[in-house]
Amino acid sequence: MATVPLTSATRRGYALGSVATGAFGTVPGLLLLPYLTDRLGITAAVAGLIVLLPKAWDVILNPVAGGISDRSTHPDGRRRPFLLKAGIALAITFVLIFWGPTPPTASPTTAATWVIVAFVACASAYAFFQVPYVAMPAEMTDDYDERTRLMSWRVAVLALAILVSGGASPAIRDALGPVWGYRGVGLFVGALLLTGALGAWWGTRHTSDPYAAPPATEAAASPPPVHNPPIGRLVTGRPSEATASPPPVHNPPIGRLVTGRPTEATAPSLLTQLRVVAHAADFRRLLTTFVIQALGIGVMLAGVDYLARVVLARPGASSILFICFVGPALLVTPIWQRLSARLGKRAGYVLSSLLLATGALLTVPTTSLTPMAAAVALIGVGYAGAQMFPLAMLADTAAVDTARTGASRAGVYTGVWTATETLGMAVGPFLYAALLAVSGYVSSTTGQVAQPESAVTAIRLGFGVLPAGLVLVSLVFLARYRLDATTVAAATAATTGTAATAATAATAATPTPETAVTEAGPSTAPAEESHP
Repeated sequence: MATVPLTSATRRGYALGSVATGAFGTVPGLLLLPYLTDRLGITAAVAGLIVLLPKAWDVILNPVAGGISDRSTHPDGRRRPFLLKAGIALAITFVLIFWGPTPPTASPTTAATWVIVAFVACASAYAFFQVPYVAMPAEMTDDYDERTRLMSWRVAVLALAILVSGGASPAIRDALGPVWGYRGVGLFVGALLLTGALGAWWGTRHTSDPYAAPPATEAAASPPPVHNPPIGRLVTGRPSEATASPPPVHNPPIGRLVTGRPTEATAPSLLTQLRVVAHAADFRRLLTTFVIQALGIGVMLAGVDYLARVVLARPGASSILFICFVGPALLVTPIWQRLSARLGKRAGYVLSSLLLATGALLTVPTTSLTPMAAAVALIGVGYAGAQMFPLAMLADTAAVDTARTGASRAGVYTGVWTATETLGMAVGPFLYAALLAVSGYVSSTTGQVAQPESAVTAIRLGFGVLPAGLVLVSLVFLARYRLDATTVAAATAATTGTAATAATAATAATPTPETAVTEAGPSTAPAEESHP
């Protein structure tokens, strides 16, 4: 793992993946619910379920994707091949969501079925892109502050991706009209997804990956081993199956150092890895905080288009609100990074969360665009920090676990993380749709139906009060998070010292390279490749 600072080109290359994660995380939550209720004529309650179910599927799939990427020994790297293949599939399936049958040529049931199938396929592809992508920082560098710099680049690009995708998509829909508007959105966002996936894959090509399999030519360079040599005969070359070291120890207990590159044969089972993650107290606290806030952001995101069209009576205001939300975030991300160095990541996370909640509450009494835009800008300032800090802290928790156990479980950590984040972002629109349904919101295929006052009130409360309350509740769990720069450095230093001691002892006890056998060394047989 790299101990020197990453190059600016590598940071920028990795951050390009946030073009894909930002676009996919924004546009479905922003426009899919209005597409269902005000273009396909599906009731709010059913539309909420359609948005929820594919994301709920990801809760199961994301940890699986993490386990598969953890066991990958692809020569191009453990994670990078997933960015390419899953990224291409993600772009294609997203376009299909908005290119299905629509009324009046198709019934709402047929249209809804198409959306469900396409969205499930798209969410599945996204799982195999996002989980390896988020897992990469823990294996790109072991420097505490370097991860913060890496996350700063990522959050800046994420904010730009949200600005472009969330700001332009409603404008494209409104410009192209009700028939072709959403189809144009599908093509536009599909292009963004493809650009982000290819950019991250290409931009990290020079990153050192300690878990990548050696090239086939290198593996074949050694002379063939001698099988079952007679006693007294010198054995040269690579040990054969008969003379190789005994099998490596599986599922090492916490605290034991395991050297060598994990292979599919030596990696612990997914259930074992999940049990280890479940017992990581700081990871649980950080995850709980983040997923509750993701739920609040999901609720808020689902309400933007309804807020602009119904409360402000300005359909074009959706794009304006998104610019006000993301624009400040682009400016304040470097400030959050400097505050992290001075106050610490947890304190910065608390401060940014409080700003986010305050901005959300300020939107409730607002009925005109200018004060609404100012409140949303404050939300954007808090959101930038509330994204940067937890992602940097996630990399710390994964790195500490690796240092303490000797096994890299970054993929499982991020698999669980992205699964619960995805669920929170999906439950958010579901809750918002439930509010609309209870309040008597009227669905249509034109979006021009007058709404009752109860629906208008639900739109406002769902955008402001509910997200703010969720963010404040999440801080109760964040208060118990304990990892800081000193703790992370101590865990890494202790394990590094253990590794050096173990290596010295092994060298002293080994008479010759040909006969050396280590208890937990890497297998001498070529590792079987696992491809995405």
